[in-house]
Amino acid sequence: MIIEESIFISAPVDKVWQTFTDLTCWLRWNSVLKNVTTEQAYIKKGKTFSCAIRPFLFPVYFEPFIEEVIPNDRIVWSGSKYGIFARHEFIFQTVEKGVRVTSKETFQGITIENISFIFPSWRIREMTKSLLGDLKKVSETL
Repeated sequence: MIIEESIFISAPVDKVWQTFTDLTCWLRWNSVLKNVTTEQAYIKKGKTFSCAIRPFLFPVYFEPFIEEVIPNDRIVWSGSKYGIFARHEFIFQTVEKGVRVTSKETFQGITIENISFIFPSWRIREMTKSLLGDLKKVSETL
């Protein structure tokens, strides 16, 4: 399963990048990835952070490993939970009058179809749109 969404943000890419990579401010603007704990303030290659999503009633905690960080361009993290492997790419593309941020999350695993009632693709897509919308709102107002 692949969930891909994009959003245009009317702000400079360095501002959007700074907002997204500063884990210490996620509590203020990020309504999707909650309860962030980390040893470092910023997203950094080779590191991890812990967070939770709440697809429905109960939170799901996970700890993504940050595979790749190319400043103002791309972040990739991955992790596994309940027999599902997920790889999440965030692409920051400078366009006229702003930046296009694309989120592409790929899920694999033998259990992905078996637990689709817990993590239905429509709900994951909805959370992705919310995360991108949150980033847009904070980036355009700060």
